[in-house]
Amino acid sequence: MDREEMWRHIAEQRLAVAEALPELRPEEWEQPSLCEGWRVRDVVAHVGLATEITLGSAVREFVRARGSFHKFIRETAIERAALPNDELIAVLRSAASSRRLAPGTTTKEPLLDVLVHAQDIFVPLGREFAMPERPALVAVNRIWQIPPPFGFGAKKRLRGLRIEATDASWLRGDGPSIQGPLKAIVLLTSGRVAAALPHLSGDGVEVLTARLGRAKTAK
Repeated sequence: MDREEMWRHIAEQRLAVAEALPELRPEEWEQPSLCEGWRVRDVVAHVGLATEITLGSAVREFVRARGSFHKFIRETAIERAALPNDELIAVLRSAASSRRLAPGTTTKEPLLDVLVHAQDIFVPLGREFAMPERPALVAVNRIWQIPPPFGFGAKKRLRGLRIEATDASWLRGDGPSIQGPLKAIVLLTSGRVAAALPHLSGDGVEVLTARLGRAKTAK
């Protein structure tokens, strides 16, 4: 997929989220998203902020967050989330066609950002939100490649497992098999494991579940 097509999908997905948000009830804005510690409104605010980050603001907020990338992202989102719902929607709608990239990113990052965060918003509310195949394939390939601390650590977390989409041509890894629709694979690789599990099958699911149990015990 070339840059022009990616920008088109980014704009379409941002607008699709903005158009779906007015359907949410006031209490749904305050519910937990799929991002641990983030409310739905925090995620909405983060998606709207994506086009506003400059090198100067990134450095300033990174210092304020004491060098923690995830703290920097979370705190800026929570601050913006204090805006009224209609203003958050307006910000996202007005930012939809922006082609500004955050420092150090490519067009793949805002694409995966809006695709994943749309699910963070709507899945825990029991609301369906479509994920187009071609953009999802770009997103999952990028998710698989980005290393921590800026990425999801998918390669490490899913090492020794064969991950395969059942409705698209995507396969990574080797070992016990985990299969599911592409949208569930995107959720799985981006760390939204609990949301993905009901849609997955294969002998690798038991292996993954056991790993999760051990990780919780270790904490």
